[in-house]
Amino acid sequence: MTMTANDQPPNAPLRWAVLGTGSIAATFAEDIKLTANAKLVAVCSRTQEAAAAFSQRFGGLRIIAGIDALAADPLIDAVYLATPNTAHFDQACTLMMAGKPVLIEKPLTMTAAQARALADLSAQHQCFAMEGMWPLFLPAFTQVRKLLARDTIGTITAVRAELAYAKAVDGNSRFFSKALGGGALLDLGVYPIALTLALFGSPRKVEGQWQAASTGVDMSATISLGYDGFKASLSCGFDRTGSNRFIIEGSTGSLVIDGPFLRASRIVLTTNRMAHHLALPPGSSRLSRAFGKIARALPLPGLTIHNQGFPGDGLQFEIEAASTAILEGRREETRIPLSASAESLGIIETILDQPPS
Repeated sequence: MTMTANDQPPNAPLRWAVLGTGSIAATFAEDIKLTANAKLVAVCSRTQEAAAAFSQRFGGLRIIAGIDALAADPLIDAVYLATPNTAHFDQACTLMMAGKPVLIEKPLTMTAAQARALADLSAQHQCFAMEGMWPLFLPAFTQVRKLLARDTIGTITAVRAELAYAKAVDGNSRFFSKALGGGALLDLGVYPIALTLALFGSPRKVEGQWQAASTGVDMSATISLGYDGFKASLSCGFDRTGSNRFIIEGSTGSLVIDGPFLRASRIVLTTNRMAHHLALPPGSSRLSRAFGKIARALPLPGLTIHNQGFPGDGLQFEIEAASTAILEGRREETRIPLSASAESLGIIETILDQPPS
């Protein structure tokens, strides 16, 4: 067991530190308050000023000066890495070699090879590591798994998902900077890829295309994952704002994680074609969204709404899952093993290895 509980009372919450002070670190700090087995106690940042401001904002967290001090601190049980994509691998290695469990904001690393190296390091040091793929832990996604297990929509015939948010090209932004690990696939595409792998396993075939921004990173991309009997057609981009739904079609119905599926709070189950088309009209225009909203509010035959709302922004579910795994002495969380994170990155690399279209 790698955790450093250091004589904590039984059932005491796991003591977390956050490395980084950006927006996702702030979301983590807010949502950890909603957990039963975790507590944020410290912050570490590149600058004393940023750490001090973050500490004050979240109730006087202890400030740890530098990653080496963080790795050696006996009063920290686990670390959340909320740093730029390009920093994840080296920081995770430093912490894991010191026996510190890590929860790493997506993407886990910049390359599949780095992800596999982290998996090897996890095994070598018997140290927990997990990618922060938080939608996998939301109540809605748990409900989707249950509905699929009950064969609610019959044999799967197609999967369609889009995750796109319009952003103006800015070479100084992390979204468009090669040096900071930018690009639509690493920022957005990794989500529908990870959810598809979690539900259906490894695809038999990977295809895709990408379009370049003026800075050289991928502005948008399409991903095609081939399975026995169906294809998962996924897309992502900074070039538009999409419907951002995750749709699973079957021989007897459809199952939709309503948009934005990243923060899914509602599942639409249809068991006939008319209900599907009325409740989920194609497109992402304002009129289309309004029509779908009205249709979903009506008592339509063949349509069931599963509301799965939650407080906060939703990170609390992955925090609780990671904390449970660490407290139990596990190296991985079965819903997002390191091998799956490496496979997602491998799919992204397969697409980006091609010239832009």
